[in-house]
Amino acid sequence: MATRINVDTSLVERARRAARQIADGIEPEIAANTTTTIERTVLRLLGLNGVDEAGVPLPNVIVERAQAAGLLGDGIAYWIGSAMVHEGQSAAAIAHRIARGELELERIHAADESAVREAVETEASRMCAYIKGRRLERERLIEELDTAEPPYIYVIVATGNIYEDVTQATAAAKCGADIIAVIRSTAQSLLDYVPYGPTTEGYGGTYATQANFRIMREALDEVSRECGRYIRLVNYCSGLCMPEIAAIGAMERLDMMLNDAMYGILFRDINMRRTFIDQRFSRMINAYAGVVINTGEDNYLTTADAYEHAHTVLASQFINEELALRSGLRPGQIGLGHAFQMNPDMQDGFLYELAQAEMARAIFPHAPLKYMPPTKHMTGNIFKGHLMDAMFNLAGVISGQTIQLVGVLTEHIHTPFLQDRYLAIENARYVMNNARHLGHEISYRPGGKMEQRANEVLTKAVAMLEQVAEIGLMSAISQGMFAGVKRDPHGGRGLDGVVRKRDGYYNPFPDLFMKELSSPSFAPKLWRAAACPASGGAFDPEAGAGVAARMASGPGALTL
Repeated sequence: MATRINVDTSLVERARRAARQIADGIEPEIAANTTTTIERTVLRLLGLNGVDEAGVPLPNVIVERAQAAGLLGDGIAYWIGSAMVHEGQSAAAIAHRIARGELELERIHAADESAVREAVETEASRMCAYIKGRRLERERLIEELDTAEPPYIYVIVATGNIYEDVTQATAAAKCGADIIAVIRSTAQSLLDYVPYGPTTEGYGGTYATQANFRIMREALDEVSRECGRYIRLVNYCSGLCMPEIAAIGAMERLDMMLNDAMYGILFRDINMRRTFIDQRFSRMINAYAGVVINTGEDNYLTTADAYEHAHTVLASQFINEELALRSGLRPGQIGLGHAFQMNPDMQDGFLYELAQAEMARAIFPHAPLKYMPPTKHMTGNIFKGHLMDAMFNLAGVISGQTIQLVGVLTEHIHTPFLQDRYLAIENARYVMNNARHLGHEISYRPGGKMEQRANEVLTKAVAMLEQVAEIGLMSAISQGMFAGVKRDPHGGRGLDGVVRKRDGYYNPFPDLFMKELSSPSFAPKLWRAAACPASGGAFDPEAGAGVAARMASGPGALTL
């Protein structure tokens, strides 16, 4: 491992071994169950959209009836497919008839399994082809327009009104932003449905809907051509509708999704069984769509001290990496998160921050790391805040981070104004341009404070991972080992949406996705420039082949 900072590779291997054991521990739960949102996602992927006369999304209408009738354990695709066989209509037409009450789920006769599969998979394959087409469309745009160099400048917009978000996003892109994240309306993660249509009344952010995704995608494509740079779009793929949002994001060509294995459990009190089952299918969709996921370890440091608990961030990164690989994501699609959150009054604080950033870069050489700015210790002193953001930008460019969420000097005061965001982007562009290749000239003293700190954090992370592997991930979360937050495996929101699969359960999409994801040739083009210094390019074919081999067979084989 040729990096600027030496980490103990035997410890890295122990950490990955423990992460595999941790993932193995929750694998039976994922394999044995489906959820209401997974079944709604199947309907969306089969072409169902819209709402009923009361404004309830049609996927919810049908899945709730199927759950009430005790049919969901077979998979909604099985019953829709049976009706398709008997009625000779498309999946969407059948679903609309059920939603209107013209066809009762309970009265549909079970059809021959092979006939059901043939009928459903014809339509499912059509959707897979559509999503693949959107992926290839992105790759053409990247080849044509992606002129930026990492760290890519990432900013957020959060007005509550999608049309005002477009104004702010295009302004930010013209100032130099490479990536736009539309912050979701507060508490949408707790809604067990996806709102429908364009929205203008979000609180603290804008609702994630398919129409809003389409509006912003079209706006960013237009400003991409105007600026001569490909502007990426981000939204949230989390909460109780995780896989549904992954599906609509795939259809509308979002580039990145905020998708963490444990964030919803820890910070939104969503049931952990529900979350782990949902995240597997959501990440599978993201993998197939060529989406880069962003994990949320930075949030741990908003409730825990960044110096004392740095190892919890690293431990979670190993777990997120392993769970993402099992969903079919390539290493280049796993944007592991971390943050610049140490107390700025700490002596040598910048040294420790840089050690953490270099350590992450060394351990995850193929990951497009997402680096989050200081927020916890922002006080409203805009001058000090602007300086802290500059130090953060310097650490990012030196250590070769890929995705840099720029800090805004008015953090802790109000939602950023256009001019606040302009100053933040100007700060990042100045530092990153002025120090563009500084990291290439730097080496750290062997055995010095930087290496000692990196290996201290790694050692603690290994100990934590091995303890979690021994007691199980759900037990570890219930004991508060992550972010100091305790959650009950049988508590939290959404447990009533977990449904035991019956023998013969049917969902056509995992196998269709797997057919392509398990191929060594699956290599979505994610960036034009080298996104990760260690990989030397957008995607490391060798790493991808290794993942594909694990998916295919052998000890520790990945399953989807």
